[in-house]
Amino acid sequence: AAGDELGPFHGVPITVKENIDLAGTPTTQGVPALAEAIATIDAPTVERMRAAGAIPIGRTNMPDLGLRVHTDSALHGLTRNPHHPGRTAGGSSGGEASALASGMSPLGLGNDIGGSLRNPAHCCGIASIKPSLGVVPMATVIPPEDLLIAAQQMLVEGPLARRIADVRAAFQVVAGPSHRDPRSLPVLLTDLDDGEHVSIAVLADPPGGSTHPEIAAAVRRAADVLADLGHHVWEVTPPDYEETIDTWAALLSGDIAVLRPLLDMVMGDDGRRFLDELDGIAPVVSLEQAADVQTTRFRLMREWSAFFADHSVLLSPTWAQPAFEHGADLIDAEQRLRDTIRPVLPGNLLALPGVVVPCGRADGLPVGVQVIGDRFTDLRCLTIAEQLQDAVGAPVPIDPVTA
Repeated sequence: AAGDELGPFHGVPITVKENIDLAGTPTTQGVPALAEAIATIDAPTVERMRAAGAIPIGRTNMPDLGLRVHTDSALHGLTRNPHHPGRTAGGSSGGEASALASGMSPLGLGNDIGGSLRNPAHCCGIASIKPSLGVVPMATVIPPEDLLIAAQQMLVEGPLARRIADVRAAFQVVAGPSHRDPRSLPVLLTDLDDGEHVSIAVLADPPGGSTHPEIAAAVRRAADVLADLGHHVWEVTPPDYEETIDTWAALLSGDIAVLRPLLDMVMGDDGRRFLDELDGIAPVVSLEQAADVQTTRFRLMREWSAFFADHSVLLSPTWAQPAFEHGADLIDAEQRLRDTIRPVLPGNLLALPGVVVPCGRADGLPVGVQVIGDRFTDLRCLTIAEQLQDAVGAPVPIDPVTA
């Protein structure tokens, strides 16, 4: 009415995960100990979305301190999957995905150190991006403000929505360096040129565990769609795939070992039980082993960069299994997690972008296909994912299934 220029999200409501600072509200991390930890200023991503005209309308649930792939917090309780009341919404940004899938919100902000933007997108049938490390800044005013090593090297923030076009629009708003995050970089992001066709590696059944046949079939159907569009599609396995998973676990274990006394003080019973189960996946490493983890990570980054010189994009499952039943991650956690979440872990270890687009169903539940690229090819991954969504259709809000 005043004739001022409008931002790209002028008047659009958004939701924000409870470990991202939203001024005037608590950054609870899903635990009672932080229920009154009021943020005095916005996180960089929230600040940028507000500047673009967005209106935060609510906070979304997460597991205790984000350390679980199932969203059930000691503070707020269980988040259900709108597609099936007995199945997980994923984690740790499960509250966001459930809200988006059921139409409570059109767009949200979350974060990802072990698939936490992509896991719930797969489970709830929505879209998301885990950006390349350094592209989207993150910061908090709630102690501890400084990240440990695994978080410095693997933790990122990003947007979720139902449509890839909305994810892309939000990503372009929140990307760019900030003085509040010394990891953030002023980078040039690679996209596809108009009419460009690229080499796409397809990994429908990743090594290291089992893959549900309907999920493998969904990945291959997505590959067929891209081949029909003129892309060059090959079934290829990236180098040392299983080693990336083991190295991710070893790197994360260092942070957890340092924080474990504090974690045990503030997490609920199920959260602590999940950490106990993680000991089999991510045992504590010695100083010498920690140094070897860093050397191994560098080698794997180098090898995968060479892989992406030959294949512009890797198409894979997001999870290798459909959304599991509530609490199933606490039972035989080591094998269940390897069988389920292994496809998201290379992206975290290697600082790669990964975009999830819903493409079909398995066991009656949504399947998210993951588009992964080399570092700083975030826009290219979004474009490939949008080509898939244009072909298969974008999800619409659903009424939650209650029985």
